[in-house]
Amino acid sequence: MARALIVGCGCRGRVLGVALRDVGWQVRGTSRDARRLEEIAASGLEGSVADPDRIGTLMDEIADVTLVFWLMGTASGDDAAVAALHGPRLERLLEEVVDTPVRGVVYEAAGTVSVDLLAGGEAIVGAAAERWRIPVAVIDADPGEVDAWLAAMVAAAERLIGPGRHG
Repeated sequence: MARALIVGCGCRGRVLGVALRDVGWQVRGTSRDARRLEEIAASGLEGSVADPDRIGTLMDEIADVTLVFWLMGTASGDDAAVAALHGPRLERLLEEVVDTPVRGVVYEAAGTVSVDLLAGGEAIVGAAAERWRIPVAVIDADPGEVDAWLAAMVAAAERLIGPGRHG
């Protein structure tokens, strides 16, 4: 059974998780805040505390995952911290996934984060795909258009693992 890890499992992450679960995936969503785990569980997903600023906290969560969804297109906070999520943190995650069973990474390349940061993240994902042969999908659908965004995310999952291989 395919298993997804949604890094940044807020409102849209939970919508994605439910859509994946409904077609046979097992889904784990992360939050930095343990108080958010109830919301994740209420959606029928497995919740886990992990911080994308500290990639080591994600490694136990990646151990049995097929796809990682990096949903940081609407990340907010300190400018340097947000930039790191689309730069060195993303790059570190991709370096770490090489030695795991992860079969692909989906990068959210649209949202409220600056276009330059998103383009930089897309370049990092593309370089990792070339260097380490990591299957990737870059989704530039507007997260504000939830239905189109969700369709693009689910289609990316199907492309990366093959149709019908999730359940």
